[in-house]
Amino acid sequence: MSASAERIRLDVIRPTLQKMGLWSESAEELLLMTAAHESGGFVHRRQIGGPALGIFQMEPATHDDIWEHYLIARSYLRASIRAVIPIGTIPKAEYMETSDPYACAMARAHYRRVSEPLPDAGDLGGMAAYAKRHWNTPAGAATPQKYLDAYRRHVLDAAAQGG
Repeated sequence: MSASAERIRLDVIRPTLQKMGLWSESAEELLLMTAAHESGGFVHRRQIGGPALGIFQMEPATHDDIWEHYLIARSYLRASIRAVIPIGTIPKAEYMETSDPYACAMARAHYRRVSEPLPDAGDLGGMAAYAKRHWNTPAGAATPQKYLDAYRRHVLDAAAQGG
């Protein structure tokens, strides 16, 4: 695993999901795959030529919709997201660009809105298809193969090469 992938997994995704009470191996893997693809290998925190923000490249409209329509009736989840940001911080979309834990918490909340269960850990093809269906839109440029290729390139191949 690359140093970037390892840092994102161990310093951002795992502790954020644990703090939220939503950690599972499947959730961790799905979020790592999403970030590997969406951020171009954990690089971009602002979409080139678009509105998406953070390592998961969530659009501000999606962020706001989660807060306005999904979290409104889920105080436990709202509180768990607030627990990963400094007290007094207003949870605005722009914060995803500078706070990987906040971006991660919002990405997990986004996937929580989906009724379909997460694929099993290790089912990379299933993870890639799930990410396409539920993170990207049907008209979006991403494909399951692109998610899988990004995960292989930035996580698996980098690990095999020792970096």
